[in-house]
Amino acid sequence: MRPMLNTLALGLSLAAGLPAWADMQARDVAAADRSLALAQGLVKKVDKAQGKLTLKHGPLENLGMPGMTMVFRVEDANWLDQVKPGDTILFLADRLNGVFTVTKLVAKP
Repeated sequence: MRPMLNTLALGLSLAAGLPAWADMQARDVAAADRSLALAQGLVKKVDKAQGKLTLKHGPLENLGMPGMTMVFRVEDANWLDQVKPGDTILFLADRLNGVFTVTKLVAKP
């Protein structure tokens, strides 16, 4: 009888905590979505030979980086054919193998 009561008590305590846990998970997902927001950048240079873009960008929230001008590798070299100096883009960058890399690029019309 005692093991059944222990199991019942454990089950009730877990069920009581589930709504709070689900709420924490939802907040974590929302925070992650904000950190993956696309940043705006101005293309300063396209280096197809090296697979790099020089961008003047606003803050990169997911990297904790303020706005500045810097060089990024690109995950897909085909993106370099879609942009030219002076273009404004939306992009997501991350640190891949220690190198700042554009992982998503959207050319603005």
